[in-house]
Amino acid sequence: MPDPTAPRPTHLPASGRPAGGRPITAVLLAAGLGTRMRSALPKALHPLAGRPMLGHLIESCREVFDRIVVVVGPGMDALAAVAAPHPVVVQADRLGTAHAARQAEELFGEGDVAVLYADNPLISPDTLSRLRDRRRAGDAELVLLAMRPADPARYGRVVLSGDGTVERIVEWADATADERAIGLCNAGVLCAPANRFRTWLSQVRDDNNKREFYLTDVVALAHRDGAVVRHVEAPESELRGVNSRAELADAEAVVQARLRRQALDNGATLIAPDTVFLSADTRLAPDVVVHPHVVFGPGVSVEGGAEIKAFSHLEGAHVGPGASIGPYARIRPGTRVEAGAHVGNFVELKAAHLGQDAKVGHLTYLGDAEIGARTNIGAGTISCNYDGVAKHRTTIGPDVFVGSNSILVAPVSVGAGAVTAAGSVITMDVSADAVAFGRARQTEKPGAAPRLRARLRAQKRAVQERAPSEQAKETS
Repeated sequence: MPDPTAPRPTHLPASGRPAGGRPITAVLLAAGLGTRMRSALPKALHPLAGRPMLGHLIESCREVFDRIVVVVGPGMDALAAVAAPHPVVVQADRLGTAHAARQAEELFGEGDVAVLYADNPLISPDTLSRLRDRRRAGDAELVLLAMRPADPARYGRVVLSGDGTVERIVEWADATADERAIGLCNAGVLCAPANRFRTWLSQVRDDNNKREFYLTDVVALAHRDGAVVRHVEAPESELRGVNSRAELADAEAVVQARLRRQALDNGATLIAPDTVFLSADTRLAPDVVVHPHVVFGPGVSVEGGAEIKAFSHLEGAHVGPGASIGPYARIRPGTRVEAGAHVGNFVELKAAHLGQDAKVGHLTYLGDAEIGARTNIGAGTISCNYDGVAKHRTTIGPDVFVGSNSILVAPVSVGAGAVTAAGSVITMDVSADAVAFGRARQTEKPGAAPRLRARLRAQKRAVQERAPSEQAKETS
């Protein structure tokens, strides 16, 4: 039965899909702990391309179904946050998948209901649309997704009647040798009228090897009631489940292949696509060029004409048109690189705003910094933004020249057109068009170098002569 402590919204948020036909509520089962993942993290929270598995499934469902409800386990607040703003119900006792679906039955509505699993994150909107349309065609009361995997392994088998309709699904653990030889496998997704689905769920029993209420038993119950059950076949690459770290890695490869293809189709150039890793929300505009071995973390957008060179890592950042990043650059969250700006090798930016046509060429860290247009930052520059307690900001105006190995101790500002001498430690604000020196005065002692070397050699000999006697004392 539904958890009495779970929130009961008076309405379900719409998915944004255009209305048409019978409304369909998608119920996403996400209460699994994922024991085979060997992780304290709920299975549906494990990420693919920087987005939780549940998030991928929600995005696909939003394009097809009218409403979404998510079933989670107790204490899964982080998973509920991923589900927001869609309503969440709690399966307090994990008694099987049919039991999980029953927790949401008060929110099924009066149209159709589709039940999906959060650990099937690769299902495309196109496949879900075919499922929906087959149900709306009116020639079947229950429709399910099925596949023909290269290795059926322990998937449940779909048993067909002589007329091609679905008779039942048998779990691998309960299947006979002949049933295990069937190649058509259950993908776990069902769609039926909400009122009949409620009835069938109430009739599911736990008389099986695991003593659980299997959602798959709904198929046999529908067949027994005389309902026509049909299947929609889809590729294994979409319908495979994720139950282990190895399967998670396989799913990541599928998602990355999709994202790369999408980027290429949208007009970006990936010189070596298989070496580029994208996040689900990466946005690459037409005419972006991405060199080999680049990683895009979540929250990155790159405008047209920008170039991301090899071995760079970007996360939570925006790169403007015609900008150049890398090679070997790290762009951290909160950074904005404006049009035509250049970020060179071994440069790290964090929460920095790099103005139009500004240049940061080499071996530099700029954190919590505002860099004006056309400013040049010399090699080895560091903004000292953290004092051990709080972060502070460095502000550098336009057309500034910051000499190599400058250290900018925040909070500090450098005015427009100013110059800081190489090797300076800047602790006070620099006015516009000024030249700032922040280094010790250089002194010279003529002829002192030979005397220094002689003294150092004498010290070295003394140490070497003392070593044997010290060793003898230790062994006596």
